Amino acid sequence: MKFDDLDLKMRVFETSRDRSVLPDMYMVARIDGRSFTKLTKETHAFKAPFDERFRDLMVETVKHLMNCGFNVIYGYTQSDEISLLFHFEERAFSRKTRKIISILAGETSAKFSSLLGDVGAFDCRLSELPNKQLVEDYFRWRNEDAHRNALSAHCYWRLREDNYSFGEATKRIEGLSTSEKNELLFQYGINFNEIPNWQKRGIGIYWKEVTKEGFNPKTQEKVSVNRRELFVDFELPMRDHYNQFVSGLIDKYDTTDK
Repeated sequence: MKFDDLDLKMRVFETSRDRSVLPDMYMVARIDGRSFTKLTKETHAFKAPFDERFRDLMVETVKHLMNCGFNVIYGYTQSDEISLLFHFEERAFSRKTRKIISILAGETSAKFSSLLGDVGAFDCRLSELPNKQLVEDYFRWRNEDAHRNALSAHCYWRLREDNYSFGEATKRIEGLSTSEKNELLFQYGINFNEIPNWQKRGIGIYWKEVTKEGFNPKTQEKVSVNRRELFVDFELPMRDHYNQFVSGLIDKYDTTDK
């Protein structure tokens, strides 16, 4: 059998389930760490419940993903997860889901591992959202999940510091309402409202136009140069204000007549 015939015959099995995201659909990728509890609490023993070193690793990984060949207009990270909002008109790899998912999982794992100096693996899934409101709701969902998880994490680890066992600490906070968890922390002298916002709301990364001073060697003159740089936002808003924030980012890049 000639190679071209063999190639055509076998490639069918590799691509038989290929599909592409339809036009006029927003794409959001969510990328999660695999077995990160063991990696961050045992293998490398990052500070619990939050560690600035780990935070910075995740931020740098997001920045890499926003520069690795896709047109990503917003990156968001909380804990060991990352969400990426693609430009509405993104056409990379003909919008094939298999390619986007596999490349992002690989790029994330490679970048994070190189920064950590150890193996950190990530998986990826893709949401295909038919309208702007659902995009806003998606990011609000992850923002509020960050807030909920931060409150529970601070309660759990404060109890562990108070010599509660894993099971005792888990049972102590199980079923507690938000106000009851706040009260638990208050009994230890902790006001949850004063916890850094990046722990409670996650971190946003997006593009900003900045003006920098340069030098033109031909004219020997100073010149102003506009550049696009990634901005890391540790003070994201919450609830309806966050919806408005995400909406503004979408509108900034939306050139269609939807």
